[in-house]
Amino acid sequence: MSLPISSELLTQFKVFIELCNKQPSIINHPDLAFFKNFVERLGGKVPKAEKDDEDTRESFDKEAKAEPEPEPEPEPESEESEVELDMTGVIEPDNDPPQPMGDSDLQPTEEQIEESHEKRSQAVSAFVEKDYEKAIKLYTEAIELNPQASLLYAKRGQVYLLLNKPNACIRDCNRALELNPDSAAAHKFRGRANQLLGKFEEATNDLRKACKFDFDEQADEWLREVTPNARKIEEHKRKRERKQMERQEREKLERLRKIREAQAKAREQQQQQQASSPADGEAPGAGVGGPGGMPQFAQFLNDPEVLQAFQDPEVAEAFKDISANPSNIFKYQSNPKVMALINSVFSKNMGPRG
Repeated sequence: MSLPISSELLTQFKVFIELCNKQPSIINHPDLAFFKNFVERLGGKVPKAEKDDEDTRESFDKEAKAEPEPEPEPEPESEESEVELDMTGVIEPDNDPPQPMGDSDLQPTEEQIEESHEKRSQAVSAFVEKDYEKAIKLYTEAIELNPQASLLYAKRGQVYLLLNKPNACIRDCNRALELNPDSAAAHKFRGRANQLLGKFEEATNDLRKACKFDFDEQADEWLREVTPNARKIEEHKRKRERKQMERQEREKLERLRKIREAQAKAREQQQQQQASSPADGEAPGAGVGGPGGMPQFAQFLNDPEVLQAFQDPEVAEAFKDISANPSNIFKYQSNPKVMALINSVFSKNMGPRG
């Protein structure tokens, strides 16, 4: 006849019965009222609660109520907010609607390319005369005639820069770099636009590439302007990463310290149990292990599974609590991580004995 319960539940029930054998008065715990009624209906007698058990129950209730509130997670701060940067020259971003970009699928004819060149020449003349709005209009007409010309977007982006419209400049330079990733002009003007927006790391990256592809004195000058801020941000990132690694190392060492404490306490309890046991045999219930029916964990501390589980601070703290007071096992019966390890330990402890 098979039992209508799983082997895992059966193992937990064995653990509970051994606990009751060691501390029968624990059946008076309010949470075990259903079990006490069951025992008494079968004619059994339950010892009255001893003072120690009352203290244990009070301690359990207090601990259950006084669970510490989780500490609030610190709000992440932006890189720039934590570093003192020179914001000279940084301007408010422009929020105009995107400018016309032409038909990206258009393959211009020779006539369209020639007409586009004419519009570009007119745009250059307007730029020289500092009629920037007219220059924008003419570059746009040239782009619509030949949307595959990378330089047209970069040159229009340059005009947007002079009009203090860095976002519009960045849109043009992005399109230019899609068509020609090695465009020095596009990297140069996008780098300057990022500088005006206070995006110093992006600006430095673009201006370095501009000087690499085609050295330009103005690009080099802008690069020297943004480099100090970019270095401050990079150094701050390195410091923060180093602090994070140090914090993780401290947390790891703290977990190892708690594991060693638990190991030492388990060995001490095992020695005390062995010293108090009769020399000619084991006391009733001793087959399950140490105090309160809990296993003698010291013999499992070299078990890779146990050591791995103890890397979890929650599990290590739970076993430290149970080791101090076996009745506290009930606090963790709904914790799958703790109960999984308890079941594993008991299943190994209750295997074939010599």
